[in-house]
Amino acid sequence: MVDIVFTGGGTAGHVTPNLALIPYLIADGYSVAYIGQAHSIEQTLVEKENIAFQTIAAGKLRRYFDMKNFTDLFRIALGLCQAFLHLLKLKPKLVFSKGGFVSCPVVWAAWLLRIPVIIHESDISPGLANKLSLPFCKKVCFSFPETEKYLPANKRILTGLPIRDLLKNGNAEKGKALCQFDGNKPIIVLIGGSQGSKALNALLRKQLSTLIKDYDICHLCGAGEVDKNLEALEAYRQFEYLNEELADVFAMADLVISRAGATSIFELLSLSKPNLLIPLPIGASRGDQILNAASFVKQGFSLSVEEKHLSEDASQLIRMIHESFAHAEEMKSRMDHFNKEDAKLRILSLIKESIN
Repeated sequence: MVDIVFTGGGTAGHVTPNLALIPYLIADGYSVAYIGQAHSIEQTLVEKENIAFQTIAAGKLRRYFDMKNFTDLFRIALGLCQAFLHLLKLKPKLVFSKGGFVSCPVVWAAWLLRIPVIIHESDISPGLANKLSLPFCKKVCFSFPETEKYLPANKRILTGLPIRDLLKNGNAEKGKALCQFDGNKPIIVLIGGSQGSKALNALLRKQLSTLIKDYDICHLCGAGEVDKNLEALEAYRQFEYLNEELADVFAMADLVISRAGATSIFELLSLSKPNLLIPLPIGASRGDQILNAASFVKQGFSLSVEEKHLSEDASQLIRMIHESFAHAEEMKSRMDHFNKEDAKLRILSLIKESIN
């Protein structure tokens, strides 16, 4: 038996907010388990923290026609049966879901077993998995005030998004040592999300010879995307993915260029890091990142540029970087003065109230 089962996955953005909460619950004496997909990013990240992990089959939920929609129905049905059996064995008092396609069978199984469910929506507009989970949950936490209109009044609670403590303890000097930067030039960190971004990689590398004249650049490019032909450049360092070292890399950054996934941009807000957002375009996503970026631009936390504009004119990236540095102090000041009351405390309080 455990007190709480967490679920959510598919990307690190669906996992790391859960990992921000779990250590506090364990420290307070609550027992925790996690349900996710086998051989997934959630399994990698969760097992690294020595948290019990149970696997289920998962079928992806798509809004467009694809033959895999039919075969994945069987995987979803199998996942529902597996989740039901896991929950029957674990007997949790609560399920907390962070979304992603793996979470739906867990939420549905919990409802069948009359286990209370709390879900969390990070983006402005709810994702499909959370839309399908919403009728079966007790409460839904959300991060952006604009999300309120999408959620039922009797379930919604504005909490913000929990951020991992380790990101707040970064050491800039360790980051520079990792990248072998001397600190004589402003440092840019580009991160394309937990899985990287081939489009952003190409845009950056097309302008790299110009950018490294004025900046040191740390590039988190994604699995299999390291370009060995560029390894000799002194002002450029590339990594597939960083976990513990990410805090040090963020600490050394003068500017972060990022996609506009909710977890990423709230991490930048918590660190008051000036940033340039390049949201995933519609077609590659449901448009949630465009809305996220627009909200942060409106609040003065970020500058943003659409990927299509950079593709049409590659030199636009350099102009936007220069503009971002020109507005860096203004962005930092806006973020410093934003009320960063800890989302973790609000969500932890809700979890404990629901259990007790």
